[in-house]
Amino acid sequence: MDRVTGIQLFIRVVETGSFSKASADMGLTQPTATKHVAALERRLGARLFHRSTRGATPTEVGAAYYDKCKLIARELEEADNLAALMQQRLQGSLRISTSVAFGRRVLTPLVLKFMQLHPGLQIDLSFEDRYVNLVEQGIDLAVRMGRLADSTLGARYLGRNPWVLVGAPAYLAERGTPQVPADLRSHAALIYSSVQGDERWQFTAPDGQVQQVPVAGPLRSNNLSALLSAARQGMGLALLPWYVAHESVKTGVVQALLPGWTLPEQEVHAVFPSPRLVPTKVSGFATWLQGQLGGEWWLRRV
Repeated sequence: MDRVTGIQLFIRVVETGSFSKASADMGLTQPTATKHVAALERRLGARLFHRSTRGATPTEVGAAYYDKCKLIARELEEADNLAALMQQRLQGSLRISTSVAFGRRVLTPLVLKFMQLHPGLQIDLSFEDRYVNLVEQGIDLAVRMGRLADSTLGARYLGRNPWVLVGAPAYLAERGTPQVPADLRSHAALIYSSVQGDERWQFTAPDGQVQQVPVAGPLRSNNLSALLSAARQGMGLALLPWYVAHESVKTGVVQALLPGWTLPEQEVHAVFPSPRLVPTKVSGFATWLQGQLGGEWWLRRV
């Protein structure tokens, strides 16, 4: 195994805490990975890992060696991208993660367009609604909604994600159209279980006053597409991101409600494992996304 591949393998073992996960990521067998690290320890004359049935953790020497290897790996990647950068092209592999609804409806067509602009890139695009550890999963860039909790990550602000209250014309004809948030107490709510306060919906009046309304209804789900389908079928009112609801609002299948009242917005960020030494392919994609998600992007998309 060459020296560069060895450095990459060592880094993955530290970051995943597992020889088996690291070897799988590198396309190697676990015995090969174990033998290489053992040979590396003999060459350095130091033990790099504490090994146990639960995995591998770096020793003090191993942690210090990891910091240096990480810098070397970043510099090597920058060197590999130098020629492409000079020609304004990006190349190599880029692993991207985002949520299911945003990924399917928004990010997928943008990624395909970006790939056409940069045919030298190989994209690995994954959708997860759960929190993904970027380092453990080997993710180069994730697109996330809301406030960022992990201050150790690198981040780039991309835009905003506004929400809207919608209902089907048939439902409104039967149950009436709410005029103020308090009217929602007598309506069937389709509740998104991940954000927006679950069973308490918050609205801001034109004068800036905030109102919270308790709601209840027949369906609660962590899937936005399921809630949109239920709203389209007249089962209740739903709070949805504009990017999910826009096409249905535009075609009249559902109507946007409570004009003049605003809902909490989410910030959209590109996040990456570290704010330092960000690879060109990552910063290039993040910069491009900023241009695509600026302004009222959810209206331009359809």
